[in-house]
Amino acid sequence: MEKMNGYLEAGLDDVRFIGICGMGGIGKTTLAKVLYNTLKDQFEASSFLANVREVSVTRGLVPLQEQLLSEVLMERDLIIWDVHKGINLIRWRLCRKRVLVILDDVDQLEQLQALVGNHDWFGFGSRIIITSRDEHVLKSHGVTNTYKVRGLDYVEALQLFHLKVSNGKQPTDYRVELSKYVVNYAGGLPLAIEVLGSFLCGRSVEEWKSALNRLQEAPNEKVLKVLRISYDGLDRRDKEIFLDIACFFKGKDEDRVRKKLDSCGFNSDIGIRELLDKSLITIVNNKLWMHDLLQEMGWEIVREHHSDKPGKWSRLWLYKDVYHVLSKYMGTDAVEAIIVDVPEMTELEAKSFSTMSNLRLLEINNLYSSGNLEYLSNNLRYLKWHEYPFNSLPVSFRPEKLFKLNLCNSRIKYLWKGIKPLKELKFMNLSHSCNLIRTPDFTGVPNLERLNLEGCTRLLEVHQSVGTLKRLILLNLKDCRNLVSFPKNVCLMKSLKILCLCGCLKLEKLPQDLGEVECLEELDVGGTAIRQIPPSIVQLVNLKIFSLHGCKGQPPKILSSNFFLSLLLPNKNSDSMCLSFPRFTGLSSLQTLDLSDCNLLEGAIPSDIGSLFSLEAIDLSGNNFFSLPSSINQLLKLKILCLEKCRNLKSLPELPPEIVFVGAEDCTSLETISAFAKLSRSPNIALNFLNCFKLVEDQVSKDNLAVTLMKQWLLVYCKINYSFQWVVFAHLIHILT
Repeated sequence: MEKMNGYLEAGLDDVRFIGICGMGGIGKTTLAKVLYNTLKDQFEASSFLANVREVSVTRGLVPLQEQLLSEVLMERDLIIWDVHKGINLIRWRLCRKRVLVILDDVDQLEQLQALVGNHDWFGFGSRIIITSRDEHVLKSHGVTNTYKVRGLDYVEALQLFHLKVSNGKQPTDYRVELSKYVVNYAGGLPLAIEVLGSFLCGRSVEEWKSALNRLQEAPNEKVLKVLRISYDGLDRRDKEIFLDIACFFKGKDEDRVRKKLDSCGFNSDIGIRELLDKSLITIVNNKLWMHDLLQEMGWEIVREHHSDKPGKWSRLWLYKDVYHVLSKYMGTDAVEAIIVDVPEMTELEAKSFSTMSNLRLLEINNLYSSGNLEYLSNNLRYLKWHEYPFNSLPVSFRPEKLFKLNLCNSRIKYLWKGIKPLKELKFMNLSHSCNLIRTPDFTGVPNLERLNLEGCTRLLEVHQSVGTLKRLILLNLKDCRNLVSFPKNVCLMKSLKILCLCGCLKLEKLPQDLGEVECLEELDVGGTAIRQIPPSIVQLVNLKIFSLHGCKGQPPKILSSNFFLSLLLPNKNSDSMCLSFPRFTGLSSLQTLDLSDCNLLEGAIPSDIGSLFSLEAIDLSGNNFFSLPSSINQLLKLKILCLEKCRNLKSLPELPPEIVFVGAEDCTSLETISAFAKLSRSPNIALNFLNCFKLVEDQVSKDNLAVTLMKQWLLVYCKINYSFQWVVFAHLIHILT
């Protein structure tokens, strides 16, 4: 480490590129992680790009550029369109930042050119650390300081082996000599020592001898054969889990992978635990990882016996192999899983899948066909086909064990006709399938938990059977602009927590028994034509978020100004068209209420709004009332009040003590703000009264409440560390100066 520290000299202001070079499994990544965790706090920003070689092959360089910028700049959702634009963006955004960047497992010069370029890409004092198996790549990029990772010496290797095989205790029997043999065989390679140590842990002397005899039988296979010993010790299902992770799930979220594995009947809890115990995988930040050598071993196992015939492999993970199999009709019943990101639109013959009867995982995109798809394996557990090019699923497709169906952005018109028994199906995503007109009958899908139909712009109706889905948690119908009806029988949806109908422009009614959906926590009916909320809504004691944003409806020709009265309130006028509604009483868990842009008039807001004692945020922007109910000051948990563009609003009552933000921008009629001196106990408060002209019209009046308020705040709170932000029309600032 002294030599490495000499290369780094983190306190100096020059920009340095440092290489870490060595064979696979020697500990380059481990050393890089130690350096990163030790040094990152000494820099303005940092980024660790893992598996550069693998990511650049499977996904290209652009995702790596996006990750680098996102981690250093702390900005999410950065989008880079191509490598050259990414180069310019990195050079422009990072040239003044003192950063620590680590590129792990680089094997091509263009990777360095696209990610870390030259010294002038980074600010003074930056350190760029690069690990690679190929020292020539480092030299070609001008990296002159390269630390070559050496293998462990005999003593270090023996200590590591004892740690893995017996928790650091030195064996006292014949295992002493066997331990020496293992350490010599491993040749100082840490990964091989760890794997063998874990494999031999807890075994008898006879089992040790038997295992080491295997090593003697294949001395020339070296590391890969050493790793294969642990694999051979797994049972069948654990071998399948290992190969799935090696081919598809390295670096993926552990929880999501577990669900996929469990859908295949692999019992992932015990399986992943076994792999962890044998040091075949690791879990870091809830993601599954394995060493490159272990992954390559997995690939070789899949390819063995048919190295040049991918159609006979159990798994296909590279685009070139998938293309070969699908374009040449080379698929066989040996193929169990295909997961690949197809980089561009590619034509295939629909019959390509007809010979893959054992396919259990299929995740593809960008494939189209001029024919009809007549067959998909009934053994499928997970089907994800973005931009699915066919009108429906095959008639013969009856995947009774299907766990997840994702056909987003598809051309599908209908899924199936009649009833299909899919008792294992829990997730269905047909979002943005713009040709879908009707949903299927869900009678045969009793365990569905999440149904996403967002953006199905031609969808006219949802089958009545959706109301019988007792385990459904999420139903998303956002932006289904032609949806005209919603199932009336929702009383059996006892598990539903999220219902989104936002943007369903033609939807006019909600089910009368909606209140019986007792678990509902989020309800969004914004942007619909709904004018009446069913009285049963007050039974939603678990409702936390309720949005009616933009719910102007289509008011009647007479009494059109009383829209919200017909939406929520029992109007005192006997001629009113409004719905009889028991006001807000009962919505005891409601935390966020959005009534913005609902054309609310004076008196439309219920006088019992103060009964919403859990309310923390309310948005009343864009409405036409003159005042707010005085009971609003009873909302003791209210922190955010939005009133932007309420141009008829003339006064504000006393507000609750926990308010931290009041937004009243463009409330051009606002004249009075009552009792604001007792506004908030919060140490941080922001008020926005921009363009509230009438608050500053009478600049010399002794009763100018805005000026009085500002003076009181300055007198009272300047003595303590309160952060007070006041945004008013500029003339008010002139008064106070």
